[in-house]
Amino acid sequence: MDKEAAVSPADIARFGSSPAQTVAHNLAAVRARIAAACARSGRSVSDVRLMTVTKTVPAHILRLAHAAGLSDVGENKLQEARDKHAALDDLPIRWNIVGHLQTNKAKYLVRFASEFHALDSVKLAGALNRRLEAEGRHLDVFVQVNTSGEPSKFGLHPDDLIPFVERLGAYPRLRPRGLMTLAVFSAEAGRVRHCFQALRALRDRAAAVDPRLTGLSMGMSGDFEIAVQEGATVVRVGQAIFGARPGGDAHYWPGLIPSGRAGDHERGERGS
Repeated sequence: MDKEAAVSPADIARFGSSPAQTVAHNLAAVRARIAAACARSGRSVSDVRLMTVTKTVPAHILRLAHAAGLSDVGENKLQEARDKHAALDDLPIRWNIVGHLQTNKAKYLVRFASEFHALDSVKLAGALNRRLEAEGRHLDVFVQVNTSGEPSKFGLHPDDLIPFVERLGAYPRLRPRGLMTLAVFSAEAGRVRHCFQALRALRDRAAAVDPRLTGLSMGMSGDFEIAVQEGATVVRVGQAIFGARPGGDAHYWPGLIPSGRAGDHERGERGS
């Protein structure tokens, strides 16, 4: 891919005439909202890491976004992440996989990812550990827990978390960093908050078994401020920075995605 690929009409329609300016503006807006949420809850902003989820964002736009300050990215789909990593391997970008992973894809993830946020089975832990051993690498991992109880979501049942944590020591190439969850998708803040409170309580129990499990990866474009108030150490934000995604994902946060392109800053400041 041309490292200086031109911005196409489709890019302009989605990201505005200056994607770098769009991303810089929206990154600043999200960081300001994180800082405000920290202030409301008596936390230090340095305790919350912003991971930018770049699902469906083309590599050449990410190159422009990197110049605007993006350096810590999360991808849901492994193949998409691999392709972007290859196209942007000259840039100091930290690559994180935040979506469900099939065991037979572990060999690809361990070659480039710094962090994995969806560890949810002993089988997958074993596969990752074997592949990491072969590559001579270690991998930071977050254990995914299904706190909403929705069958459509991946993650361990809360009752299965502690037995799982007790087995993590058998996989020395994995470095447990915390727990991850996706809250229920609801306009009722109380229901969303309950998912984050549940993960925090589970983290406290898990950390008593394995002190390395200190982190809380929770909160996305539509709910990251609630997550910060409930103790998130990593928030995974995509659409609030890049605007609506094409296809069904465009409506994942109804009411929070501005009409028009992501570059319309006066309307897109709180878009997801």
